[in-house]
Amino acid sequence: MTFAFEFDQLNNSLRSVLQKSLSPQAFQWLEGEGETIKKKNDVAKFNIAFVAMPRKSGKGPIVISDEESTQLSAIRKNFTVRGWTCDRLARVWLLMMLPAEPKEKYISTIENLFLSAEMSELVALYSSLPVLAYPESWRKRCAEGIRSNIGQVLEAVICNNPYPSEYLDEIAWNQLVLKAIFTDKPILEIIGILDRANKTLAESLSDYAHERWAAHREVNPLLWMCVGPFVDNRIFSDIQRLFASGTELEKQAAALVCSETKFSGAKALLDQYPQLKKDVEQGVISWKTIADKA
Repeated sequence: MTFAFEFDQLNNSLRSVLQKSLSPQAFQWLEGEGETIKKKNDVAKFNIAFVAMPRKSGKGPIVISDEESTQLSAIRKNFTVRGWTCDRLARVWLLMMLPAEPKEKYISTIENLFLSAEMSELVALYSSLPVLAYPESWRKRCAEGIRSNIGQVLEAVICNNPYPSEYLDEIAWNQLVLKAIFTDKPILEIIGILDRANKTLAESLSDYAHERWAAHREVNPLLWMCVGPFVDNRIFSDIQRLFASGTELEKQAAALVCSETKFSGAKALLDQYPQLKKDVEQGVISWKTIADKA
C-alpha cells in the first residue's frame, strides 16, 4: 500500500485551500515548484523550496470553510488542517508532490529533512505523517517525535493527528498519552485516545497520580478518562479518594469513571452522589465539560 487514502482527491482539496489562502504570486510559485518536483523528482530543488517556504507563502493563517474541513476528514479519516499557517500547509502539500517511487529515494529524502529541520519545518513534517506514502515506514519517526521537548513540535505529533493512533504500537502510544499529560497538552485533541485505552496505560496513569499526590501536587482530572474499562481494586481506591477529597472536577471525573466501568461496587459508589449521577446521565458532565474547565 502506497497511500492510505484517495491521493488525488486530497491533493486537489488542499490545493484549493492553498489557492484561497496564498497571494496569487505565492500560489503560482508553489504550484510551479510542485509540478517541477513531481515531474523531475529533483531532491535538491525540493529541499530548497521546502526551506524557503515561509518567505514565499507567508506565515498567516489558512482560509478554510467548515465544508472544506469536513471534506478533508472524509477523504483522509480524521485529518484536519484547522488552525494551520500557510507555510505549514504549503510544506505538507509540497511533500505530497514528491514522487513516491522509487521507495528508497522517497523515504530517504523525507528522513533527511527530519534530521536537518528547524522547528517550523519539524512541525510541518510531523503534520504530514497522515498523508505520506508508505505509512508503516514512519512509525519510528513518529515515536521519536513524542520525545521532543519543543512544544509546537510535540503538539504537531500529539494534537489532531490521526497517524499515532493508527500506526504506533502500544508502548509508543502509551508514551504519547503520558507525555501529553506530563506537558499539559489538550488531551481531548488526541485522536483515538478512548479507542486505544489499555490496561497498561491505565496502570501507568494511576502510578502517575500517586506520584503527584505524594508530592502534594494537583492531578489533571482528564487523566482518568482512559481508566474506565480497566478499573481494578487499586484504581477503584483512587476513584474513592477522588470522591472523598478531590476537587469538584475530580469528583466529576470519578463519576464518569463509575458510569463507564463494570467494576463491582462502582455503581453503588456513584449512587451515593445522586446529583453527580444525574448530571452524568443527562450529559451535563462529560470529559469535554471537564476539559473546558480544567
